[in-house]
Amino acid sequence: MILGYVFAVLAAVASGSGSILASIGIRRAGAYAGRSRDLIGVGRQPFYWLGLGVDVLGFLFAAAALHRLPLFLVQSVLAFSVGVTAIISALLGTRLAGAGWGSLGLGALGLVLLGISADPGPGKVLDTGWRWALAAMVVPVLAIAVYARRRTGFWAAPMLAFGAGLGYSFVGIAARTLHIPDSIWPILFEPTAWAIPLNGIAAAVLFAMALQKSGATAVTAIMFTTNSALSSLIGLVYLEDGVRAGFEGAAVAGFVFAIAGAIGAAHYAAIARQPAKATT
Repeated sequence: MILGYVFAVLAAVASGSGSILASIGIRRAGAYAGRSRDLIGVGRQPFYWLGLGVDVLGFLFAAAALHRLPLFLVQSVLAFSVGVTAIISALLGTRLAGAGWGSLGLGALGLVLLGISADPGPGKVLDTGWRWALAAMVVPVLAIAVYARRRTGFWAAPMLAFGAGLGYSFVGIAARTLHIPDSIWPILFEPTAWAIPLNGIAAAVLFAMALQKSGATAVTAIMFTTNSALSSLIGLVYLEDGVRAGFEGAAVAGFVFAIAGAIGAAHYAAIARQPAKATT
């Protein structure tokens, strides 16, 4: 199962790198106002499309990892992709505070604890009804978007971030339980194969909407926590994901450290990217 760990790490590296490349494209397009016409400028930026391509590659690595490793481990590694983004940003000249590096260290310790406590194994194949239910989960996720789209109150951004976390958790569950047939044609009629892109696209839309309504740190924290906690719980309770005997405490501590480290890294990386205030 070493290959599963390799795929998980590659998924985090690809996701973090894709975020950097996409952000370069957005910065060059000057698309910060959240206007629809900004998308035209972004679409003309090769770095943005390269970033999306790397993100897709990261998803393929994550799907391969989920066929071999429990959800609580892979989702935590993916959450820590924000740490990869912070490290690359620091190498490119964005100075990260000492507390930010401390958050990265805490998250890395959490991933080590999760890695030694996880019991690798294939995912459980769900019954047909549950597989269709996963595909249908895109409906309530989009309903959250429709409800919160015109809301300007305090709860609009957290609600959208929560919906994004839900969508991404359904993507992880579908990837973990996906049965790949011997030939390619049967997979076109597999509900879990459709659940992955449907929920993934919906989650990405909600996350972008949430970022337009609130700061990146709060939105990212809610999305990461919802995604990791919900999918990990479902994996442990219903999908036969396992923890090595005697390592339950290490798994809990590792999960908390990994998510806290990812959120902390996102917070301090966002601060580092803010322009310095002018002094008078």
